[in-house]
Amino acid sequence: MGKEKQEPDVKTIPAEDREHSSDGCGAAPAADANAPIAAVSAERDRLAVEKAELQDLVRRRQADFENFRKRAERDRSEFVQFAGMEFIREMLPVLDDFERAMKVESTDSNYVKGIQLIYTRLYDALKKMGLEPMETAGTPFDPNLHQAIERVETDEADDQTILGEFQKGYNFRGKLLRPAMVRVAVRPS
Repeated sequence: MGKEKQEPDVKTIPAEDREHSSDGCGAAPAADANAPIAAVSAERDRLAVEKAELQDLVRRRQADFENFRKRAERDRSEFVQFAGMEFIREMLPVLDDFERAMKVESTDSNYVKGIQLIYTRLYDALKKMGLEPMETAGTPFDPNLHQAIERVETDEADDQTILGEFQKGYNFRGKLLRPAMVRVAVRPS
């Protein structure tokens, strides 16, 4: 048997299959070369959108936290103010009692000075906390600020003018704390 020349067993790949082959033997079309770039660009765009959404979320959370912080501070301040207002409201009868005690005549001058000193210290401390006395004598009657206890018919004062007060009225930092109990002038019938 002679030596016959054997040809290697080579498979022939049709031309259209060679174009899509990934082994590098065939030339890839332009669309396939741009496919990885397009995928990376799409991924980049998706990540950019996701980043923008996350940044927006962070800004919103920061704004929410800042609003919460301000609201909590305002609530705390209002609570402290309300607590101070209630304390002062409870102290007003004591202040009234000192005012009545100072009107009583006494022969003991040290007693009178002591009462005046205690009244002054208490009054000053309450004013520092926000107590504001109302001036009523000679002002027009306002049912929002005054409580009419007595109506006096007179020609000597204008109609609905306050002639005097039975109990002082007070504001606390601009808000009505206690209305003044007053005597009001009315025109005779």
